[in-house]
Amino acid sequence: MRSDLEIADVFRDGQSSFVAQYGHTLRPEQRQVLRAIVRCRTAELGGHVQRCSECGHQRIQYNSCRNRHCPKCQAMARAAWLEARQAELLPVPYFHVVFTVPEEIRPLALQNKRVVYGILFRAAAETLREVAANPKHLGAEIGILAVLHTWGQNLMHHPHVHCVVTGGGLAPDRSHWVHGPRNRRRKKLFFAPVQILSRVFRGKFIDFLKQAFQKGRLAFHGKLAPLTESAMFECQLNMAVKKNWIVYAKRPFGGPDRVLKYLARYTHRVAISNQRLIELRDGQVSFQYKDYADGQQTKVMKLTSSEFIRRFLMHTLPNGFVRIRYYGFLANRDRHQRLDQCRRLLGAPTQPLQPAEEVKPPVENSPCPSPTTCPICRRRSLVIIDAVPAISPCPPRHPHFLTRHAGNAACIDTS
Repeated sequence: MRSDLEIADVFRDGQSSFVAQYGHTLRPEQRQVLRAIVRCRTAELGGHVQRCSECGHQRIQYNSCRNRHCPKCQAMARAAWLEARQAELLPVPYFHVVFTVPEEIRPLALQNKRVVYGILFRAAAETLREVAANPKHLGAEIGILAVLHTWGQNLMHHPHVHCVVTGGGLAPDRSHWVHGPRNRRRKKLFFAPVQILSRVFRGKFIDFLKQAFQKGRLAFHGKLAPLTESAMFECQLNMAVKKNWIVYAKRPFGGPDRVLKYLARYTHRVAISNQRLIELRDGQVSFQYKDYADGQQTKVMKLTSSEFIRRFLMHTLPNGFVRIRYYGFLANRDRHQRLDQCRRLLGAPTQPLQPAEEVKPPVENSPCPSPTTCPICRRRSLVIIDAVPAISPCPPRHPHFLTRHAGNAACIDTS
């Protein structure tokens, strides 16, 4: 097992064969991700020379690509994001709710990511807000933080939204805080049964999808081309409606520190981390995954480097697409004012909560230490003394890599 094996190594190993097979189907954002991961923290991006003011050690630190799909560029972004979220946590229970779409919808999402993923966010958020506002369940406005994931453990397409939901909310007249149910004997810890959430979510999602179809916002290519006909599209949706849509609500978190720990794991995650890679040999990569259909057993999957790249790039999001969103009293428009009001009603202090130990910004002994930490004396005493210019990369060998995606069926986006 190679402890230093990285996704970038797999990309370099399989890039040539992958581009030869799928280059003509790559979308601009997918080409950008492929280039970024291969070049991240290499001489191609340039960098700077650092010297330790304490021990005199010198090193060249190459620049990061800063692409949100790159696993090496997420640690610092996650730490900065978490620091901004600390002041927004309230002294109330928080729940983890997951909304998933069935197989019949997934091919539509692959060819219409911006539209369908947006519908997934909207349907999940409106379901939670509508059910929570119903006096039969909670009768209050809740706060929601939603994060989009599009992958399963085997890297196949599995779009779902993770939601962190407050276990209570503001009363309709905002005069008091409404606490969620606490009947532990019946284990009714969330404000509504998941069966109700599932039915409401399914209805809203299908309705939004039909509206998008009627407005001509959906495109169908390749095997999905017959769905351009209304009758065929309705038939596809009917197949999905007949199924029970999966909505899962976990028990409440143990406290604000546990919420931060959860957020650290989920908010800036990419399809697969370097830590799950095991071996790269003879054009094949092995990695660990959990088989949820078999008791969550940890297993090993082996793929060709080209197939690994294809599956990874399936999860590239459209440029500018926001994958972390806020709803209810956490909505961006007046979040701070509403949070201050919640704290007053809860009798909570106004100062920010301290971060959990597990999610503090990177330190010297972490996998991603501070960029100013000297690897020799372990002090944060590195200073920049010179710049390293970027090296122009060699032109790509395959012309398909530079061919603009023409809107045909993208082979890379088929599962």
